[in-house]
Amino acid sequence: MADVTTGDLVPAKIVAVSKSSGAPLGSPPPVPCLFNPFEYTVSKSNTWEEKSGENDTPTAEFKKAGAQTLKLQLFFDTYEFPEPANDVSLITNLLWKFMEVKSNDEGEQGEKIPPPWVAFEWGVFRFISVITQMTQKFTLFTNKGVPVRATADITFTQYVDTQDYPAQNPTSGGGPIDRVRTITAGDRLDLISAEVYGDATKWRCIAQYNGIRDPMVLRPGMRLRIPPYKSLS
Repeated sequence: MADVTTGDLVPAKIVAVSKSSGAPLGSPPPVPCLFNPFEYTVSKSNTWEEKSGENDTPTAEFKKAGAQTLKLQLFFDTYEFPEPANDVSLITNLLWKFMEVKSNDEGEQGEKIPPPWVAFEWGVFRFISVITQMTQKFTLFTNKGVPVRATADITFTQYVDTQDYPAQNPTSGGGPIDRVRTITAGDRLDLISAEVYGDATKWRCIAQYNGIRDPMVLRPGMRLRIPPYKSLS
């Protein structure tokens, strides 16, 4: 796949990594995202037990820390690809490799090799975990029955402390990274410019960077690329 998505953004990707060091492994191969996720959700829960205290005031006793989870939906579309590369399952099937349990032919009979640890990487965000749940849905087909569009809902569960892992360089070229802003109702380019640059007059740079001719037609859900400040003219 290309080094950028269809929107010219650095693509998110899922990479098999070493549990001990977080270093990328060669197998299974990384799966880049042609379309970056619209959003992702990170959550964590801890277990506390309520006990009776003095004057009938309950107290809480900590029991255990829960795992951190990342949930996201990936979108794949190969409709415009030439045959036979337009089969979207050629890409989505690679995701199942991250959940594949293998037999250890060299070990005891019945011994299984667990699925690999993975890292979901997008810009400066890196989440090292195992994939605990995945659902794929194919939503568009050619007249030959070839799937050309699919979504994948994935849950990553983190059972390791990632603070000890070395930091990763989010870009291969070392250049500045575009920020992405999702438009909500009431957003205006001048207000966004004032928020991110401290200068409302830079709104024209944002408009030009995104090919926007009419700054009054921002739509909720639309995603803007925010250019690095030092690249502004």
